Amino acid sequence: MSGRGLLLIIITALCVVVSNLLIRAELLRAGSFSFSLSAIKSQILAWIGQPSMILGFILYGLATLIWFRVMATENLSASYPLLISLTFVLVTIGSVVFFHEGISWQKVLGLGVILTGFVLVARA
Repeated sequence: MSGRGLLLIIITALCVVVSNLLIRAELLRAGSFSFSLSAIKSQILAWIGQPSMILGFILYGLATLIWFRVMATENLSASYPLLISLTFVLVTIGSVVFFHEGISWQKVLGLGVILTGFVLVARA
């Protein structure tokens, strides 16, 4: 994997992580999310003016565009595991820091295993 490819994967992961955290914050502020058609329409209208939701969607879109570049230039068999593992670890850390979600020793151990895998795949 090229250094540029790894950098693009890290940027993609950061965009995905921040977007997840922003959208989660807005969903918590709003109180819930429903799948009924009438509720979705009103929820979308309420989100239109929320900066955290707008920025979250923009970052998801940016992550998608950067990811397309990664898929066009790097091996998917290495890129995808790197993206998913990095995103998984960073979203977990962000959830603990910003939303005070609990973390057990098993989760910490699992994150360590994932990070080890990240390093191994990145070096392969």
